[in-house]
Amino acid sequence: MLEDDFTYVLRKALAGHSLAPADAAAAAGISECSVISFLRGTFDPATARRLAPVLGLNPEAFANHAEYDPEAPALTEITRLDLPFGPDQVNAWLVSAGGETLLIDAGHERSDILPKLEPLPGRAFITHAHRDHTGALKDLLDGGVPVHAAGIPGTVAMKPGDRICAGPLVIEARDLCGHADPALGFLIHGLPRPVFATGDALFAGSIGGCATPLLYRTAIARLRRELGALPDETILLPGHGPATTLGQERARNPFL
Repeated sequence: MLEDDFTYVLRKALAGHSLAPADAAAAAGISECSVISFLRGTFDPATARRLAPVLGLNPEAFANHAEYDPEAPALTEITRLDLPFGPDQVNAWLVSAGGETLLIDAGHERSDILPKLEPLPGRAFITHAHRDHTGALKDLLDGGVPVHAAGIPGTVAMKPGDRICAGPLVIEARDLCGHADPALGFLIHGLPRPVFATGDALFAGSIGGCATPLLYRTAIARLRRELGALPDETILLPGHGPATTLGQERARNPFL
C-alpha cells in the first residue's frame, strides 16, 4: 500500500505552492467544490489533469494515482523491516553482501527493531534525525556499531559525496534535503542493481512533507538532480511504504 493516497499528494502540492484550494481551482479553471471533493477522497482523473500543470505535477501520473500499485523489486540482498510507528508504519532496511550487513535507518521504538537485529549489523546509516528513524540509535552506538549520518550527535559525520566501503559495497551519500535538513540518501554500489535509500525524501507515488514552500522547492530540486543520471532499474528504498524502482516512479510519481 502506498504511503500517500491522492489526497495527500494534492495537500502536499498545494502547501508547497502556497495555494489555497480556491486559488488552485481558479488557476485550473475548475470549481472550488471539485477541488474540495478531491481533497475529501473523491478521486476524479479530470480534476487531477486540470490541477497538475498549476501545481507542477505530472498530469498522467496524477490522473492515474488512485490505481498505482508499484511492482515490488526483488533483490535477495535486501530485507525490509516493516515497523510500527503509532497507527502507521516506518521502514528500516537490511542490505547484506559478502558477509557484510548494513542497516538503513533505526525505526521508531527500539523494542520493535532490536529483535530483528540479532546480531547487530556491521554498520548503520541514518537518512535523517526524525524520531521514527532513530529509535535504536543509542543501542547501535552502545553496541559499537559505526553509525553514519549528518547532523546527529555521536554518529560518524557524512556529507554529500562522501563514500564508505563495506566489503563489496560502496555507500555514497547524496543530498536529499527538503523534508528534513540535513537529510542524506544513500546510493549503494556493488549489488546486481543500483540501490538508493531515499529516507522520507521520496516515497512510491509521493514525496515527504515539507514544512515551507522553500523546503518544498529544495526537495523537488534535490530529487531531480540526484535521480537524474540514475538508470530506471535503480531500486528505491523509501522511509515509508513499499520499495519501488526509479523507472516506475518516473512514470507514476506525480512529483517527478
